[in-house]
Amino acid sequence: MADPHHRRLRRPHRPAPVTPLAPDPAADLRFIRDTMERSASFTAIPGWGQVILGATALAAAGFAQQKLAAHQSAAWLKIWLAEAILAAVIAFLSMRWKANRRGLPLFTGPGRKVALGLFPPLVAGALLTYLLDRAGLDSALAPAWLLLYGAGIITGGAYSVSIVPVMGLCFMATGALAVVAPAAWANYFLAAGFGGLHIIFGLLIARRHGG
Repeated sequence: MADPHHRRLRRPHRPAPVTPLAPDPAADLRFIRDTMERSASFTAIPGWGQVILGATALAAAGFAQQKLAAHQSAAWLKIWLAEAILAAVIAFLSMRWKANRRGLPLFTGPGRKVALGLFPPLVAGALLTYLLDRAGLDSALAPAWLLLYGAGIITGGAYSVSIVPVMGLCFMATGALAVVAPAAWANYFLAAGFGGLHIIFGLLIARRHGG
């Protein structure tokens, strides 16, 4: 006769083995791509675009000098403001052309860092232009433009090829010379900076970094 107090022995409960998740190749590729973008340099700086930009700046300096000779300082300022707008268009189009040709992202990764580094000094330059012109301090415009543009090239160029920050330093050095030089030389410093330096470094970039 079976013992009513007899109990069936139970095996200890073991949890079901956890199946490891299958690797996600797409997620791995995104991680690798994001890591490379954060650590890479922006190489879509257009050398030939810089040369064209420098040529237009030299032309603008020539026209602006004629206005200065005729004592038309307001026309001088308008010429350089028009050149700034033209230069921005040339820089953007040539940069997009080079980025598309080399299959590089323009507004992500290092390209975005370059833009974020360059943008604040340019905005500061635009605001100071309005302030200095309103205060009648047009003689301070050329040094301010060269210094702030050079600062933007240095900060933005930190995420680009090594020659770009060097160009920024040269712009700041030109601006520093314009600070201590006679005010009548301001237009010549603008021609040397926005014209000469853009052409020189544009040729170096085109030769060393593929256009």
